[in-house]
Amino acid sequence: MFDLVIKGGTLPDGTVADIAIRGDRIVTVGKVDAPAKRVVDATGDLVTPPFVDPHFHMDAVLSYGLPRVNASGTLLEGIGLWGELREIATVDEMVTRALRYCDWAVSMGLLAIRTHVDTTPDHLRGVEAMLEVKARVAPYLDLQLVAFPQDGLYRTATGRQNVIRALDMGVDVVGGIPHFERTMEEGAESLRDLARMAAERGLMWDVHCDETDDPLSRHVETMAREVTRHGLGGRAAGSHLTSMHSMDNYYVSKLLPLIAESGMTAIPNPLINITLQGRHDTFPKRRGLTRVKEMQALGITVGWGQDCVLDPWYSLGTADMLDVAFMGLHVAQMTHPAEMQRCFTMVTEHNARIMGLQDYGLTPGSVASLVVLDAGNPVEALRLRPDRLLVVSKGRVVAERQRNDCRLDLAGRPATVRRRF
Repeated sequence: MFDLVIKGGTLPDGTVADIAIRGDRIVTVGKVDAPAKRVVDATGDLVTPPFVDPHFHMDAVLSYGLPRVNASGTLLEGIGLWGELREIATVDEMVTRALRYCDWAVSMGLLAIRTHVDTTPDHLRGVEAMLEVKARVAPYLDLQLVAFPQDGLYRTATGRQNVIRALDMGVDVVGGIPHFERTMEEGAESLRDLARMAAERGLMWDVHCDETDDPLSRHVETMAREVTRHGLGGRAAGSHLTSMHSMDNYYVSKLLPLIAESGMTAIPNPLINITLQGRHDTFPKRRGLTRVKEMQALGITVGWGQDCVLDPWYSLGTADMLDVAFMGLHVAQMTHPAEMQRCFTMVTEHNARIMGLQDYGLTPGSVASLVVLDAGNPVEALRLRPDRLLVVSKGRVVAERQRNDCRLDLAGRPATVRRRF
Protein backbone atom coordinates (compact mmCIF):
# COMPACT_ATOMS: atom_id res chain seq x y z
CA MET A 1 0.00 0.00 0.00
CA PHE A 2 1.17 3.51 -0.83
CA ASP A 3 1.00 6.36 1.64
CA LEU A 4 -0.22 8.91 -0.90
CA VAL A 5 -1.27 8.83 -4.55
CA ILE A 6 -1.77 11.95 -6.66
CA LYS A 7 -4.15 10.90 -9.44
CA GLY A 8 -4.33 12.28 -12.95
CA GLY A 9 -2.17 15.38 -12.56
CA THR A 10 -0.52 17.18 -15.47
CA LEU A 11 3.26 17.32 -15.18
CA PRO A 12 5.23 20.38 -16.42
CA ASP A 13 6.06 18.66 -19.71
CA GLY A 14 2.36 18.02 -20.40
CA THR A 15 2.36 14.35 -19.41
CA VAL A 16 -0.70 13.18 -17.46
CA ALA A 17 0.27 10.69 -14.76
CA ASP A 18 -0.42 9.34 -11.31
CA ILE A 19 2.31 9.74 -8.68
CA ALA A 20 2.62 7.18 -5.89
CA ILE A 21 4.51 7.97 -2.69
CA ARG A 22 5.73 5.69 0.05
CA GLY A 23 7.62 7.18 2.97
CA ASP A 24 9.69 10.11 1.76
CA ARG A 25 10.18 8.84 -1.80
CA ILE A 26 8.29 8.80 -5.08
CA VAL A 27 7.83 5.16 -6.03
CA THR A 28 5.84 5.28 -9.27
CA VAL A 29 5.04 7.84 -11.95
CA GLY A 30 2.51 6.55 -14.44
CA LYS A 31 -0.65 4.52 -14.01
CA VAL A 32 -1.25 3.58 -10.37
CA ASP A 33 -4.05 1.18 -9.40
CA ALA A 34 -2.75 -0.03 -6.03
CA PRO A 35 -4.47 1.10 -2.82
CA ALA A 36 -3.20 4.07 -0.82
CA LYS A 37 -3.85 5.57 2.59
CA ARG A 38 -4.85 8.75 0.81
CA VAL A 39 -5.71 9.51 -2.80
CA VAL A 40 -5.82 13.07 -4.16
CA ASP A 41 -7.63 13.79 -7.42
CA ALA A 42 -5.44 16.21 -9.41
CA THR A 43 -7.27 15.84 -12.71
CA GLY A 44 -6.62 18.97 -14.78
CA ASP A 45 -4.22 20.39 -12.19
CA LEU A 46 -0.51 21.08 -12.62
CA VAL A 47 1.73 18.86 -10.50
CA THR A 48 5.26 20.19 -10.27
CA PRO A 49 8.42 19.71 -8.27
CA PRO A 50 8.64 22.24 -5.45
CA PHE A 51 9.71 25.82 -6.00
CA VAL A 52 13.28 26.71 -5.10
CA ASP A 53 14.78 30.08 -4.17
CA PRO A 54 18.59 30.24 -4.57
CA HIS A 55 19.04 33.80 -3.29
CA PHE A 56 17.48 35.28 -0.15
CA HIS A 57 18.29 37.25 3.02
CA MET A 58 16.43 35.56 5.85
CA ASP A 59 18.25 37.32 8.67
CA ALA A 60 16.52 40.55 7.54
CA VAL A 61 13.16 39.16 6.41
CA LEU A 62 9.92 40.74 7.74
CA SER A 63 11.82 43.64 9.30
CA TYR A 64 10.38 46.35 7.02
CA GLY A 65 10.29 49.71 8.81
CA LEU A 66 12.99 48.78 11.35
CA PRO A 67 14.66 50.98 12.42
CA ARG A 68 12.85 53.09 9.78
CA VAL A 69 11.74 52.95 6.15
CA ASN A 70 14.24 53.17 3.30
CA ALA A 71 13.20 56.64 2.07
CA SER A 72 15.45 56.78 -1.00
CA GLY A 73 14.75 53.22 -2.09
CA THR A 74 18.45 52.73 -2.84
CA LEU A 75 20.67 49.75 -2.21
CA LEU A 76 23.10 51.83 -0.14
CA GLU A 77 20.45 53.21 2.21
CA GLY A 78 19.15 49.68 2.66
CA ILE A 79 22.64 48.47 3.59
CA GLY A 80 22.92 51.37 6.05
CA LEU A 81 19.59 50.53 7.67
CA TRP A 82 20.52 46.87 7.93
CA GLY A 83 23.82 47.89 9.50
CA GLU A 84 21.85 49.54 12.30
CA LEU A 85 19.30 46.74 12.67
CA ARG A 86 21.82 43.90 12.89
CA GLU A 87 23.34 45.52 15.99
CA ILE A 88 20.05 45.60 17.91
CA ALA A 89 18.22 42.51 16.60
CA THR A 90 18.37 39.57 18.98
CA VAL A 91 18.78 35.93 18.05
CA ASP A 92 15.23 35.21 19.17
CA GLU A 93 13.81 38.04 17.04
CA MET A 94 15.62 36.81 13.92
CA VAL A 95 14.56 33.22 14.56
CA THR A 96 10.92 34.25 15.02
CA ARG A 97 10.84 36.32 11.83
CA ALA A 98 12.59 33.63 9.82
CA LEU A 99 10.29 30.85 11.03
CA ARG A 100 7.25 32.94 10.14
CA TYR A 101 8.65 33.38 6.66
CA CYS A 102 9.46 29.68 6.31
CA ASP A 103 5.87 28.76 7.15
CA TRP A 104 4.69 31.30 4.59
CA ALA A 105 7.11 29.92 2.00
CA VAL A 106 6.00 26.34 2.53
CA SER A 107 2.37 27.33 2.02
CA MET A 108 3.43 28.64 -1.42
CA GLY A 109 5.20 25.40 -2.33
CA LEU A 110 8.68 26.89 -1.76
CA LEU A 111 10.60 24.04 -0.14
CA ALA A 112 14.28 24.93 -0.65
CA ILE A 113 15.95 28.29 0.03
CA ARG A 114 19.53 29.52 -0.05
CA THR A 115 19.91 32.47 2.30
CA HIS A 116 22.87 34.79 2.70
CA VAL A 117 23.73 35.47 6.33
CA ASP A 118 25.64 38.63 7.23
CA THR A 119 28.96 37.76 8.87
CA THR A 120 30.14 41.37 9.32
CA PRO A 121 29.43 41.86 13.06
CA ASP A 122 31.76 40.05 15.41
CA HIS A 123 28.83 38.81 17.51
CA LEU A 124 27.59 36.65 14.59
CA ARG A 125 24.09 36.59 16.07
CA GLY A 126 22.63 36.26 12.58
CA VAL A 127 24.68 33.13 11.95
CA GLU A 128 23.61 31.68 15.28
CA ALA A 129 19.96 32.45 14.52
CA MET A 130 19.98 31.02 11.00
CA LEU A 131 21.72 27.82 12.10
CA GLU A 132 18.92 27.34 14.63
CA VAL A 133 16.29 28.02 11.96
CA LYS A 134 17.95 25.56 9.58
CA ALA A 135 17.79 22.81 12.20
CA ARG A 136 14.16 23.55 13.09
CA VAL A 137 12.82 23.60 9.52
CA ALA A 138 14.89 20.64 8.27
CA PRO A 139 11.97 18.17 8.42
CA TYR A 140 10.04 20.14 5.79
CA LEU A 141 12.29 22.78 4.17
CA ASP A 142 15.87 22.59 2.88
CA LEU A 143 17.81 25.68 3.96
CA GLN A 144 21.31 26.50 2.72
CA LEU A 145 23.30 29.21 4.50
CA VAL A 146 25.88 31.47 2.82
CA ALA A 147 28.63 33.20 4.82
CA PHE A 148 28.12 36.71 3.44
CA PRO A 149 30.51 39.54 4.38
CA GLN A 150 27.98 42.31 3.69
CA ASP A 151 30.48 45.12 4.33
CA GLY A 152 33.29 43.45 2.39
CA LEU A 153 35.85 40.74 3.08
CA TYR A 154 38.67 43.26 3.53
CA ARG A 155 36.78 46.48 4.18
CA THR A 156 36.28 45.65 7.86
CA ALA A 157 39.06 44.58 10.19
CA THR A 158 37.50 41.19 11.00
CA GLY A 159 35.64 40.58 7.74
CA ARG A 160 37.73 37.64 6.56
CA GLN A 161 38.06 36.18 10.05
CA ASN A 162 34.28 36.21 10.54
CA VAL A 163 33.60 34.41 7.26
CA ILE A 164 35.95 31.65 8.41
CA ARG A 165 34.29 31.57 11.84
CA ALA A 166 30.86 31.22 10.23
CA LEU A 167 32.03 28.37 8.00
CA ASP A 168 33.54 26.63 11.01
CA MET A 169 30.19 26.99 12.79
CA GLY A 170 28.51 25.00 10.01
CA VAL A 171 27.48 27.52 7.34
CA ASP A 172 27.25 25.72 4.00
CA VAL A 173 28.38 28.14 1.28
CA VAL A 174 31.15 30.73 0.85
CA GLY A 175 29.86 34.21 -0.04
CA GLY A 176 31.44 37.48 -1.16
CA ILE A 177 30.81 41.04 -2.38
CA PRO A 178 33.83 42.25 -4.41
CA HIS A 179 32.29 45.50 -5.68
CA PHE A 180 31.90 46.68 -2.08
CA GLU A 181 35.61 46.48 -1.30
CA ARG A 182 37.58 49.74 -1.19
CA THR A 183 39.21 49.33 -4.60
CA MET A 184 38.78 47.24 -7.74
CA GLU A 185 42.10 45.57 -6.90
CA GLU A 186 40.94 44.55 -3.43
CA GLY A 187 37.67 43.32 -4.92
CA ALA A 188 39.56 41.07 -7.33
CA GLU A 189 41.85 39.84 -4.55
CA SER A 190 38.83 39.03 -2.38
CA LEU A 191 37.53 36.78 -5.15
CA ARG A 192 40.82 34.95 -5.42
CA ASP A 193 40.86 34.49 -1.64
CA LEU A 194 37.25 33.28 -1.45
CA ALA A 195 37.64 30.90 -4.39
CA ARG A 196 40.59 29.24 -2.65
CA MET A 197 38.54 29.04 0.53
CA ALA A 198 35.66 27.30 -1.26
CA ALA A 199 37.96 24.93 -3.14
CA GLU A 200 39.97 23.92 -0.08
CA ARG A 201 36.84 23.26 1.97
CA GLY A 202 34.96 21.55 -0.87
CA LEU A 203 32.10 24.05 -0.56
CA MET A 204 29.86 25.91 -2.96
CA TRP A 205 30.55 29.57 -3.73
CA ASP A 206 27.88 32.24 -4.23
CA VAL A 207 28.96 35.85 -4.74
CA HIS A 208 27.00 39.11 -4.79
CA CYS A 209 28.85 40.15 -7.93
CA ASP A 210 28.68 43.57 -9.63
CA GLU A 211 25.37 44.58 -8.04
CA THR A 212 25.80 48.10 -9.35
CA ASP A 213 24.90 50.35 -12.28
CA ASP A 214 28.61 50.92 -13.00
CA PRO A 215 29.47 49.26 -16.34
CA LEU A 216 33.13 49.24 -15.30
CA SER A 217 32.40 46.95 -12.37
CA ARG A 218 33.69 43.78 -14.01
CA HIS A 219 34.41 41.45 -11.13
CA VAL A 220 32.46 38.66 -12.78
CA GLU A 221 35.37 38.34 -15.21
CA THR A 222 37.73 37.61 -12.31
CA MET A 223 35.17 35.33 -10.71
CA ALA A 224 34.81 33.26 -13.88
CA ARG A 225 38.60 32.95 -14.10
CA GLU A 226 38.84 31.73 -10.51
CA VAL A 227 36.01 29.26 -11.03
CA THR A 228 37.92 27.81 -13.97
CA ARG A 229 41.25 27.87 -12.10
CA HIS A 230 39.86 25.88 -9.15
CA GLY A 231 37.47 23.69 -11.13
CA LEU A 232 34.45 24.86 -9.17
CA GLY A 233 32.12 24.72 -12.17
CA GLY A 234 28.45 24.60 -11.23
CA ARG A 235 29.35 24.83 -7.53
CA ALA A 236 29.83 28.57 -8.12
CA ALA A 237 27.08 31.15 -8.72
CA GLY A 238 27.26 34.83 -9.60
CA SER A 239 24.29 36.60 -8.02
CA HIS A 240 22.76 39.81 -9.39
CA LEU A 241 25.36 40.67 -12.10
CA THR A 242 23.44 43.91 -12.70
CA SER A 243 26.37 45.87 -14.12
CA MET A 244 26.14 43.64 -17.18
CA HIS A 245 22.92 45.48 -18.00
CA SER A 246 25.01 48.62 -18.63
CA MET A 247 28.11 47.10 -20.23
CA ASP A 248 28.90 47.68 -23.90
CA ASN A 249 28.11 44.81 -26.21
CA TYR A 250 31.70 44.32 -27.39
CA TYR A 251 32.94 43.62 -23.87
CA VAL A 252 29.97 41.36 -23.15
CA SER A 253 30.77 39.36 -26.30
CA LYS A 254 34.10 38.50 -24.63
CA LEU A 255 32.69 38.09 -21.12
CA LEU A 256 29.84 35.65 -21.70
CA PRO A 257 32.00 32.92 -23.28
CA LEU A 258 34.34 33.15 -20.27
CA ILE A 259 31.38 32.62 -17.93
CA ALA A 260 30.11 29.73 -20.05
CA GLU A 261 33.58 28.16 -20.14
CA SER A 262 33.81 28.24 -16.35
CA GLY A 263 30.55 26.35 -15.86
CA MET A 264 29.39 28.79 -13.17
CA THR A 265 25.72 29.69 -12.83
CA ALA A 266 23.88 33.02 -12.55
CA ILE A 267 21.12 34.25 -10.23
CA PRO A 268 19.37 37.50 -11.19
CA ASN A 269 16.74 38.76 -8.76
CA PRO A 270 14.23 40.64 -10.92
CA LEU A 271 11.93 42.08 -8.25
CA ILE A 272 14.84 43.66 -6.42
CA ASN A 273 17.18 44.39 -9.31
CA ILE A 274 14.63 46.53 -11.13
CA THR A 275 13.66 48.28 -7.90
CA LEU A 276 17.10 49.21 -6.57
CA GLN A 277 19.01 49.82 -9.80
CA GLY A 278 18.83 52.99 -11.87
CA ARG A 279 17.95 55.18 -8.88
CA HIS A 280 20.52 57.79 -9.95
CA ASP A 281 19.22 57.94 -13.53
CA THR A 282 16.93 60.60 -14.91
CA PHE A 283 15.71 59.30 -18.27
CA PRO A 284 16.06 56.81 -19.76
CA LYS A 285 16.05 54.83 -16.52
CA ARG A 286 17.95 51.57 -16.47
CA ARG A 287 16.30 48.59 -14.89
CA GLY A 288 19.47 46.69 -14.05
CA LEU A 289 18.44 43.13 -14.90
CA THR A 290 21.38 41.15 -16.24
CA ARG A 291 21.49 39.56 -19.71
CA VAL A 292 19.40 36.50 -19.02
CA LYS A 293 18.56 35.26 -22.51
CA GLU A 294 22.06 35.91 -23.80
CA MET A 295 23.56 33.78 -21.03
CA GLN A 296 21.03 31.01 -21.58
CA ALA A 297 21.83 31.00 -25.30
CA LEU A 298 25.40 30.00 -24.37
CA GLY A 299 24.23 27.19 -22.10
CA ILE A 300 24.75 29.03 -18.81
CA THR A 301 22.31 27.91 -16.11
CA VAL A 302 20.33 30.94 -14.96
CA GLY A 303 17.77 30.89 -12.15
CA TRP A 304 15.47 33.52 -10.68
CA GLY A 305 15.94 34.53 -7.04
CA GLN A 306 13.57 36.35 -4.68
CA ASP A 307 16.28 38.16 -2.67
CA CYS A 308 14.11 40.16 -0.23
CA VAL A 309 10.66 40.21 1.37
CA LEU A 310 9.57 43.10 3.63
CA ASP A 311 13.03 44.24 4.66
CA PRO A 312 15.27 47.34 4.40
CA TRP A 313 15.66 46.84 0.65
CA TYR A 314 12.17 45.81 -0.46
CA SER A 315 8.78 46.85 0.87
CA LEU A 316 6.77 44.05 -0.75
CA GLY A 317 7.03 40.31 -1.38
CA THR A 318 4.87 37.21 -1.04
CA ALA A 319 7.26 34.21 -0.87
CA ASP A 320 5.79 33.22 -4.24
CA MET A 321 8.45 32.22 -6.77
CA LEU A 322 5.82 32.54 -9.50
CA ASP A 323 5.70 36.28 -8.74
CA VAL A 324 9.47 36.36 -9.23
CA ALA A 325 9.31 34.48 -12.53
CA PHE A 326 6.36 36.59 -13.70
CA MET A 327 8.33 39.80 -13.18
CA GLY A 328 11.43 38.23 -14.68
CA LEU A 329 9.75 37.24 -17.91
CA HIS A 330 8.45 40.78 -18.35
CA VAL A 331 11.73 42.57 -17.73
CA ALA A 332 13.79 40.05 -19.69
CA GLN A 333 11.12 40.11 -22.44
CA MET A 334 10.79 36.34 -22.37
CA THR A 335 7.25 36.21 -23.73
CA HIS A 336 7.51 33.46 -26.36
CA PRO A 337 5.71 30.34 -25.09
CA ALA A 338 8.99 28.41 -24.93
CA GLU A 339 10.61 31.27 -22.99
CA MET A 340 7.74 31.46 -20.54
CA GLN A 341 7.98 27.72 -20.00
CA ARG A 342 11.69 28.23 -19.35
CA CYS A 343 10.90 30.90 -16.74
CA PHE A 344 8.86 28.31 -14.85
CA THR A 345 11.72 25.84 -15.10
CA MET A 346 14.08 28.52 -13.75
CA VAL A 347 12.24 28.62 -10.39
CA THR A 348 12.09 24.84 -10.16
CA GLU A 349 14.67 22.65 -11.91
CA HIS A 350 17.29 25.30 -12.71
CA ASN A 351 17.28 26.68 -9.18
CA ALA A 352 17.52 23.15 -7.78
CA ARG A 353 20.57 22.59 -9.99
CA ILE A 354 22.15 25.85 -8.76
CA MET A 355 21.67 24.77 -5.14
CA GLY A 356 22.93 21.25 -5.87
CA LEU A 357 19.79 19.61 -4.50
CA GLN A 358 19.95 15.83 -4.56
CA ASP A 359 17.10 13.57 -5.77
CA TYR A 360 14.96 16.53 -6.83
CA GLY A 361 12.15 16.01 -9.35
CA LEU A 362 9.17 13.89 -10.25
CA THR A 363 10.81 10.57 -11.07
CA PRO A 364 10.84 7.25 -9.19
CA GLY A 365 13.39 7.42 -6.40
CA SER A 366 13.21 11.19 -6.05
CA VAL A 367 12.40 12.85 -2.74
CA ALA A 368 8.59 12.99 -2.43
CA SER A 369 8.25 16.76 -2.52
CA LEU A 370 5.77 18.31 -4.93
CA VAL A 371 3.12 20.96 -5.41
CA VAL A 372 -0.38 20.70 -6.91
CA LEU A 373 -1.45 24.02 -8.47
CA ASP A 374 -4.86 25.19 -9.65
CA ALA A 375 -3.52 25.67 -13.19
CA GLY A 376 -3.39 23.54 -16.31
CA ASN A 377 0.21 24.13 -17.37
CA PRO A 378 3.33 26.16 -16.44
CA VAL A 379 2.45 29.18 -18.59
CA GLU A 380 -1.03 29.37 -17.07
CA ALA A 381 0.57 29.10 -13.64
CA LEU A 382 2.77 32.10 -14.43
CA ARG A 383 -0.20 34.09 -15.71
CA LEU A 384 -2.51 33.35 -12.77
CA ARG A 385 -0.11 32.66 -9.88
CA PRO A 386 -2.81 30.26 -8.69
CA ASP A 387 -3.65 28.62 -5.39
CA ARG A 388 -1.43 25.82 -4.16
CA LEU A 389 -4.00 23.11 -3.61
CA LEU A 390 -1.55 20.69 -2.02
CA VAL A 391 2.08 20.92 -0.91
CA VAL A 392 3.92 17.70 -0.08
CA SER A 393 7.34 17.83 1.56
CA LYS A 394 9.39 14.66 1.97
CA GLY A 395 6.27 12.54 1.79
CA ARG A 396 4.14 14.60 4.19
CA VAL A 397 1.29 16.94 3.30
CA VAL A 398 2.42 20.26 4.80
CA ALA A 399 -0.10 22.66 3.25
CA GLU A 400 -3.52 22.27 1.67
CA ARG A 401 -6.38 24.48 0.61
CA GLN A 402 -9.73 24.07 -1.07
CA ARG A 403 -10.16 25.03 -4.68
CA ASN A 404 -11.81 28.42 -5.19
CA ASP A 405 -14.77 27.42 -7.34
CA CYS A 406 -16.30 30.89 -7.58
CA ARG A 407 -14.83 33.01 -10.38
CA LEU A 408 -15.97 36.22 -12.01
CA ASP A 409 -17.23 36.21 -15.56
CA LEU A 410 -16.10 38.82 -18.08
CA ALA A 411 -18.78 41.23 -16.86
CA GLY A 412 -17.54 40.92 -13.26
CA ARG A 413 -20.45 38.74 -12.11
CA PRO A 414 -19.86 35.60 -10.02
CA ALA A 415 -19.60 32.56 -12.24
CA THR A 416 -19.66 29.07 -10.76
CA VAL A 417 -17.06 27.21 -12.81
CA ARG A 418 -14.80 24.50 -11.52
CA ARG A 419 -12.01 24.90 -14.02
CA ARG A 420 -9.78 27.88 -14.68
CA PHE A 421 -10.68 30.37 -17.39
